Amino acid sequence: MLTRVMYVTVYVTDQDRALRFYTEQLGLEKRIDHPGPEGRFLTVGAPGHPFEIILWPHAAATGQPLGRDEAAAPGPIILESDDLLKDFETWRERGVAFDAPAPEEYAFGIRIEAADPDGNRISLRQQKRVEAADH
Repeated sequence: MLTRVMYVTVYVTDQDRALRFYTEQLGLEKRIDHPGPEGRFLTVGAPGHPFEIILWPHAAATGQPLGRDEAAAPGPIILESDDLLKDFETWRERGVAFDAPAPEEYAFGIRIEAADPDGNRISLRQQKRVEAADH
């Protein structure tokens, strides 16, 4: 029986550049950095959470949706924030490139899309807060 999702792979052309983006700009932490027979095994993750993203050397934006409906498809990475508006300002100051001037409201909360240096799309989201019912 499966017990958890361990990794998701994002293809990057320069692992060091990708590592700087995901750690210094987005604020994820480096978890594993190990040379291996097929290449460097490099992962990042959100502090306090076990899930990891593998930054694997390959052609830029491999696995990204192509075609005229690509804007409607989610990116390979969806990261959640507990205060997206505040984090957006921090990320913008750190040089993260966004596809809109500010996060937008949607049915389940707020979101904005960004791209890493290789063009991998990243969906940054905050779920709508559920207000406690008055008793």
